[in-house]
Amino acid sequence: MTRYAIDEQHGTLIAAWATGDGDTATTVATLPPSSPTEQRYAVARALTGLSEVLWRTYTHPASAAGDDMEDNSEGWRRQGERDAFAKVLPALAQPNLPEGGMIVQSYIAVEEGAHRLSRALHAVGDEHLTAAITAEVQADITAIEQAELGDLSGRSRQAVVLTRADASPVQVAAANGLLRDNLFGSDELFTTVDPTAAAVAAAHWLHAAATVAAEAAGQSITGSIMEADDILALPVATLTIVLDMIEDGSSPYEAVTELIRDAMAVAEGDVPDPIGLAEMVAEVQQTADRMAPGDEDALESMLAEVRATPLDPARPALDLLEDLLVGIDGCAALYTDQADNSDADVDDDSGDDERAEAHGTAIRNEFLTAVREHATAHADRML
Repeated sequence: MTRYAIDEQHGTLIAAWATGDGDTATTVATLPPSSPTEQRYAVARALTGLSEVLWRTYTHPASAAGDDMEDNSEGWRRQGERDAFAKVLPALAQPNLPEGGMIVQSYIAVEEGAHRLSRALHAVGDEHLTAAITAEVQADITAIEQAELGDLSGRSRQAVVLTRADASPVQVAAANGLLRDNLFGSDELFTTVDPTAAAVAAAHWLHAAATVAAEAAGQSITGSIMEADDILALPVATLTIVLDMIEDGSSPYEAVTELIRDAMAVAEGDVPDPIGLAEMVAEVQQTADRMAPGDEDALESMLAEVRATPLDPARPALDLLEDLLVGIDGCAALYTDQADNSDADVDDDSGDDERAEAHGTAIRNEFLTAVREHATAHADRML
């Protein structure tokens, strides 16, 4: 979302938003010198609030609420918020003002946010400021509409730091191309692509990497993650959940969006799987009953694993993307370890650094080639 602030030194209203590579800012308008301080901050606060509910329609699209669009359903409410975009500019031109000690308020957050901003502007009473802010709100709306289409250029780039409950096929394709070029994740993956879409593509490539590593180690897909964890510390819980879901027939898109939607629900105070959480607690309790005195550290470690979501609820999409990339790195480490263990000649000549480096490069290229072949052959299963 776009955040707004008052530059008191210059008497201007500033807009700022994230880019994935630091924040950027621009001057929206020069404030009327006669406007009181509280009115200026009221405008900035109302603008930030409106941007927040506008961008929420991007992060919480109706498409991610299931097929139920009946009246008063979650999907119906989300679609109502998105449809209210058409009412924003008219509300800025004609706010709902108090009449007879009462005021009309909309239950649609987008529409009401526009009226709150309009009332703040009405209090200032400057037509030039109103025109500048109307243009600013239109620019924010345009950025959201552009992001919805999968174009994260310009102002829409702020979507790269947001967690979205859905993934644009355009963005998934962009992330897939970046991972094909750099399997372990480039800076562009974090600064040019929606993180949920990037995680979908990364889950696809993780499955390919785990498949190749598992064949080399003579392990199952998830078994390869367990073994790789002995080489490189991995977020095992997250990786095994994703891989198990894909192995059970879910697409990477389904696995990723389910995990992310659950984490978003947790961030809002909900428990998406109360039965599963209760079973985890019961399992820990049963284990605790069998523990000997003095095993408190082990119990605390087990309790730390009891979570409503394995992801960071404050940034689930980025957290998942990071976990998946670490998992790919772990698969590469396992593949390399298996190749080293099976090559006795290299072990005997381990003092030859140049030969060892060439051997390592050859193994890495062999792994990358195998993973790319597998990922390309199953690309139709990504969404």
